[in-house]
Amino acid sequence: QYVIYFITGNSAEHDLTFTMDIVKAVQNYINKMVNEVTGMKVLLLDAETTPIISNVMTQSSLLSHETYLVDRIDNRNRDRLRHLKCICFLRPTSDTIQLLVEELRDPCYGDYYLCKSSNTLKKSAIERLAEVDEHEVVREEYFADYCAINSDFFSLNLSLPQHKIYGDSLNTWDGKTLQRITEGILAVLLSLKKKPLIRYEKTSVMAMKLATEVHYQIQQEGQLFDFRKTDTPPILLILDRRNDPVTPLLSQWTYQAMVHELLGIHNGRVGLYDVPDIRPELKEIVLSPDQDPFYKKNMYLNLGDLGANIKSYVEEYQTKTKSSMNIESIADMKRFVEEYPEFRKLSGNVSKHVALVSELSRLVEKENLLEVSELEQSLACYEQHASDLKNLLKIIASSNVSDDSKIRLVLLYSLRYEKSPNNSITSLIDELHRHGVSIHKISLIESMIQFAGADQRQNDLFSNESFFSRGKSAFKGLKGVENVYTQHSPYLARIIELLLKNKLKDTNYPFVDGGTKDRPQDIIIFMVGGTTYEEARHIAQINTSTPGVRIVLGGTTVHNSESFLNEIQETFYRFSPTGATGAMPSRFGRSRNGH
Repeated sequence: QYVIYFITGNSAEHDLTFTMDIVKAVQNYINKMVNEVTGMKVLLLDAETTPIISNVMTQSSLLSHETYLVDRIDNRNRDRLRHLKCICFLRPTSDTIQLLVEELRDPCYGDYYLCKSSNTLKKSAIERLAEVDEHEVVREEYFADYCAINSDFFSLNLSLPQHKIYGDSLNTWDGKTLQRITEGILAVLLSLKKKPLIRYEKTSVMAMKLATEVHYQIQQEGQLFDFRKTDTPPILLILDRRNDPVTPLLSQWTYQAMVHELLGIHNGRVGLYDVPDIRPELKEIVLSPDQDPFYKKNMYLNLGDLGANIKSYVEEYQTKTKSSMNIESIADMKRFVEEYPEFRKLSGNVSKHVALVSELSRLVEKENLLEVSELEQSLACYEQHASDLKNLLKIIASSNVSDDSKIRLVLLYSLRYEKSPNNSITSLIDELHRHGVSIHKISLIESMIQFAGADQRQNDLFSNESFFSRGKSAFKGLKGVENVYTQHSPYLARIIELLLKNKLKDTNYPFVDGGTKDRPQDIIIFMVGGTTYEEARHIAQINTSTPGVRIVLGGTTVHNSESFLNEIQETFYRFSPTGATGAMPSRFGRSRNGH
């Protein structure tokens, strides 16, 4: 005999400390969930709730709440541990409900406590569960239906091929994805205790549809959103990635963004399996600002300042060991760590970062990214056609630059000079063919123009030279890291600046219902089609430098250039006449993954 419990109560009644920190919001839910059930227990998750937990909780923190085992409900080889209670933290999808029904028919544990990650458990699902449960139940929703990455940055982890955004065209939603994104946004709002006014980009049919759907669901769930009114209403602003295709295409030079661009961050983890001579314990490392103080302090620094900070830390230990090794470069630091195993034991966290920065530096040199990045910045920030074209032709002809970098540069050129009567897009495509770049990659140029060309964008993406150009700034502090240009600021920066000055026009960013003339204080921004770590860094800078303003950014996924271009490639392949029957084209890039 077993018992299934659905923990009682609802989110609006939770005695949680309010904050616009979404990491703490999710942690509060998880802590309350595991504390509700006393004694030794198992935490049973599904494919979607696993990263939600892993991004904000450590095994030791769960263990402190007597949670001795974490497992997946789709794992068929679990041991029977009937003396343990089981907390099921699941998204109430049809597949998960089926797995839960099978679990309850042949239980591995004693008592079951079901905690849902959203408030959408259909009547039919409740009836199916009732068939295998002889006890009356009530239920509890924990609105942790998103992955909290930074304190002010989240992702819904929706990316191809598992989740397709578009339906029959670039202006229609896939129905299941629209529902999933709506649930995710509602979960963010409920966990932050916000009932916002909703604005959206007028020219984006996708943003308008999502904004309307979120507004409708808030009205339907009026009791859940019965929060105390604030003097200044919060704002939910829904944007579309198609209005800024430039930011995901650029090389990155700040720590968190650079790791994601060159190696990929997947649910807070970075794989270093292919790194030459990597030690076994460093083949997969965890990057979490909540669990790693060094990472939290340095994740927005450029590579030079980061290297200088690691160098200082290593030198501090060097004085303790009375080592006379001369440390002048990243390679010297790596060699020092390797030769002093006691340093690895005492400072495993920093040796992890030494290995990571060493690999980033190796890839920068291998892929000639300094030269590539300089031209990227020129194309993104300035109108200087003759110079850009000359440098681009030189790079296309170079054997020291990867095909991926060549394609990204031609894409940036095409986006900037698409409407210029003397553009050389056709001749650049011919040059790419001549130098052996694959036809699948070259086809991205036409796809990008259809996806986010000038006719598809709401505003002039390239009119911001005077707005945000900061001039060329050099990285300093460590040999082996050369001068790099970082003038670009994401288009999101202009939108936020106008919003905070009350100058964001209602005609371009209308309200779904109502409006306000007040300067917003609490802002949640959601990007259809994915965000980037460059944009997340900008949000963090605003939150730090602007008293009284609290902004949270999120999106369908977190892109690097590879995941962004793969999404475009696969979307247009699906729309093509051969998409239903032909072979899938090779994916863009190496093996980097978006969130």
